[in-house]
Amino acid sequence: MRILVTGAAGFIGFHLSRRIIGRGDSVIGVDNINAYYDPQLKEARLRLLQGESRFEFQRLDLREQAAVTRLFEENSFDRVVHLAAQAGVRHSLTHPHDYIDSNVVAFMNILEGCRHSKIEHLVYASSSSVYGLNEQAPFSIHHNVDHPVSLYAATKKANELMAHCYSHLYGLPTTGLRFFTVYGPWGRPDMSLFLFTKNIIEGKPIEVYNFGDMVRDFTYVDDIVEGTLRVVDHVAQPDPQWRRDNPAPGTSSAPYRVYNIGNSSPVKLTDYIAAIEKAVGKKAELNLLPLQPGDVERTVADTTDLARDVGFAPNTAVEDGIRRFVEWYREYYAV
Repeated sequence: MRILVTGAAGFIGFHLSRRIIGRGDSVIGVDNINAYYDPQLKEARLRLLQGESRFEFQRLDLREQAAVTRLFEENSFDRVVHLAAQAGVRHSLTHPHDYIDSNVVAFMNILEGCRHSKIEHLVYASSSSVYGLNEQAPFSIHHNVDHPVSLYAATKKANELMAHCYSHLYGLPTTGLRFFTVYGPWGRPDMSLFLFTKNIIEGKPIEVYNFGDMVRDFTYVDDIVEGTLRVVDHVAQPDPQWRRDNPAPGTSSAPYRVYNIGNSSPVKLTDYIAAIEKAVGKKAELNLLPLQPGDVERTVADTTDLARDVGFAPNTAVEDGIRRFVEWYREYYAV
């Protein structure tokens, strides 16, 4: 297959592209290499991908409708994995327009490209952030997600609604994946594992929100990639059990699906920090702070539906995943 991967120079896009290439398919990767975080890290990922014969790259801004139209007109894609987005909950508090442009306008352009090119399956990144004020744990795709607490989360919920429209109106098979706190080698510098590791090594304090009383369903990137690949191969179909008088949120009478993709084994933030300290070989100095606007105290993924439909089961313990990240970090930054 020829698979379009947007955000190919990003954290998950990089790992997913390598796996797709490794199994014999071709990847056409697009990315605008923006400066939300260190572009040099994105360029380094990209250099590794460009060493593969089955990888083609186009530097492209998905917010530009004409450019996306040309992308689909000039290429033949079987399936699309849309990972490009403006990430970050806290950043959305200060740069809201970035999220509408990158997460809503760009997604609209992707949907139109998929529709007119009759793409077999569009798989796109949603987020565990859509659960917002929901405190019923574990988080299930059968729960209501109408109360986001950040604009980032609201744009991801918007993506799910937009995808459903296109599945219903045009028969476009779409699957949204609600990722739960992804971590691992080549990870994003704005994520806690990267920030904590960097500051602990450099002897600087780490900022710990909600005074450390937080729980996250940390999910190793290799597990995320495995689950995503299985979903790419499992084309969304209408749910014959779906009822209009009792509509299930995660399925539809259209070829539409939403899944949680997480480790389903929540970890206390304090235990996460302890595992980083062990991997680094150095104690952290904690700067305890209150909960930040847009943050939630707890995330826990119910992946029952994903396991039933594609057989996904994560198998990376947090301690192992953190150790692999720290090994990568020390090698990459020579520290």
